[in-house]
Amino acid sequence: MHEYLTTHEVADYLRIKERRVYELVRQRQIPCTRATGKWLFPRALVDRWVAEQLEMAPRGARETPPVVAGSHDPLLDWAVKESGCGLALLPGGSLDGLKRLADGEARLAGLHLFHADLADSDPEAAFNIPNVKDAGAPADAVLLEWARRSQGLVVPAGNPDGVAGLGDLAAKRIPVVRRQAESGSGLLLDHLARQAGLGAGDLSFVEETARSEMDLGLAILEGRARAGVAVEAVARSLQLGFVPLMQERFDLLLGRRDYFGPAVQSLIAFARSDAFADRARRMGGYDVGRFGAVHYNAP
Repeated sequence: MHEYLTTHEVADYLRIKERRVYELVRQRQIPCTRATGKWLFPRALVDRWVAEQLEMAPRGARETPPVVAGSHDPLLDWAVKESGCGLALLPGGSLDGLKRLADGEARLAGLHLFHADLADSDPEAAFNIPNVKDAGAPADAVLLEWARRSQGLVVPAGNPDGVAGLGDLAAKRIPVVRRQAESGSGLLLDHLARQAGLGAGDLSFVEETARSEMDLGLAILEGRARAGVAVEAVARSLQLGFVPLMQERFDLLLGRRDYFGPAVQSLIAFARSDAFADRARRMGGYDVGRFGAVHYNAP
């Protein structure tokens, strides 16, 4: 769909008759311009106008703080800062993000929660959707794809321990740094360990807990651990070794009303730019070809 809609297109977009569109134009109620000699309607402003008409939004309702909570993602971290969208980052793990969004403490939450029991029957539903349905998310919750990411084991440069999988971590008693319990990476490590037939005491965890993907990479770079689960982009940025384990989907959860706000729209517009796609390519381990795909839309 074009950035500027014609009268016919905006009527179809809003599911109203063209005659009604002309009435709204005459009454100066809908955003439009006639710079080209015919009426054009900026789609982003039309979306915002529709959001402002929502009857479900109580007057005087407290606006959610401009915070991106949930899981840490290096590409999201960069895009929030580079876009100048005005959002602040508060990474605390996927489950923490779900809670903050449900409690009205954040505007968006980054999620990458994997459900192995759905992986074979419905691979797309295996990421995030069950948690969104069960976590008391906003009544108007929307789950948008941010990126597909390569997840795996980050190890020292050159992989001197010859790690090929989790079994080697256990057999060689390699020091492993873990993420916090609320993080998607922490939950993924637990799942992959069970899948490899490893018990609770088979991996040698160091005392340190990494609070972000980058913190985990730095723990390995600085020698405080020799392995941990994180995204490929972290390993590449720190020139560390990487053993891929799976590709996962990282999504953004937010309310429909917040989606149309200027901060979120600014971030989304930036994520559709060539600069964003180029950055994702250079960071490595990202596929942003399906950015913006809706994977859940609350009824």
